[in-house]
Amino acid sequence: MIFDRLKRFSIVLEGAERDGPAAFSPGQAVSGRVVLELAAAARLGALRLRAMGAARVHWTESRSAGSSTAYTQSYSDQVEFLSHRDTLMAPPDNGEATVLQAGKHEFPFTFQLPETLATSFEGKHGSVRYWVKAKLHRPWSTVKKAKKEFTVIEPIDINTPALLAPQAGAKEKLARAWYCNRGQVSVTAKIDRKGYTPGEVIPIFAEIDNCTSRAVVPKAAIIQTQTFIARGTKKQKKSVVTSITGDPIPAGKREVWHGRALKIPPVGPSILQCRIIQVEYSLKVCVDIPGTSKLLLELPLVIGTIPLHPFGSRTSSVSSQYSVNLDWLSTIPEQLEAPPEYSAVVSSPEAEQSLAPPCRSELGDILEGPFFAYIQEFRFRPPPLYSEVDPNPAPDSIRPRCMTC
Repeated sequence: MIFDRLKRFSIVLEGAERDGPAAFSPGQAVSGRVVLELAAAARLGALRLRAMGAARVHWTESRSAGSSTAYTQSYSDQVEFLSHRDTLMAPPDNGEATVLQAGKHEFPFTFQLPETLATSFEGKHGSVRYWVKAKLHRPWSTVKKAKKEFTVIEPIDINTPALLAPQAGAKEKLARAWYCNRGQVSVTAKIDRKGYTPGEVIPIFAEIDNCTSRAVVPKAAIIQTQTFIARGTKKQKKSVVTSITGDPIPAGKREVWHGRALKIPPVGPSILQCRIIQVEYSLKVCVDIPGTSKLLLELPLVIGTIPLHPFGSRTSSVSSQYSVNLDWLSTIPEQLEAPPEYSAVVSSPEAEQSLAPPCRSELGDILEGPFFAYIQEFRFRPPPLYSEVDPNPAPDSIRPRCMTC
């Protein structure tokens, strides 16, 4: 049987690390090969390849229809992104099997990814997966299968006006305990932009006013919200990606954060364009108030894949469209030289000649041109000497002007 002679049947993708998935972008070509290694000659049928990509969601909810009746409601949906089929080895026209000799055989393949794809994702109630599957047929035998998954990353460029815009907000809360007013807590927070990439640091600027009679504790955290949609129903899962805790703020005091740093850990990018799965992020600044609920202020975030361009600013999305040649920076010496003295550049005869009016014979037809044609003759005029004494003082008979008139 072939399975006694089959030593290896696998799929190898170009660009994949050893024992790791390959990563591609939408619109990119995926290339690879199916490797078949035989210990002895064997009769084989067709070798077919299929590439698939889809988003799937599924969860169940228990419901009651009375005091003793209960049932489980199931929710599921699917969106297909990729479907490609190819035949790498077809059987002969006469219907007989193809005989392959012992050794290693490779069958290359390539296909194009669609321009619009969702980023690969694994969640509690759904996933976005991409894979390549090969099937080897042989007469009078079961089908041998090989599967290889790969990763797709949808590019999100944060160098866009929408993601470079600052985000700010303010909230306040009245602290109460046993129907008594204990004062008010207010928070104002701001971040310099909406889009970030993993590994960046978010500087948080905030003011927390504690007008209560007890100390409060400020905190900040990045929250990931996974939303799964099926049959018009949503299921959400929220988790804390990272957080920081500030110092307690005494009663009647104010705390100011001058760019408090919050580093983004390695997390997946935002998924915003998928119909049934969405992954969103937000920055939450909260204040723990004893005896009452927390004061929460939420600012939206987008985790992208293309980081901020060098010399990044709000105009980097425009400047990034043009190439910048920085080779001239390497020619600048470490120690700048002082400018030369005027006397070292222009000698006294040259200075006197440059101050003298030009002769008509020297100018020729230049006098027919504009006045700017011979202004360059005065380019060697020395700069005036600095003096704290006004060389042209105003006469005493002139009345000083009133500056308020």
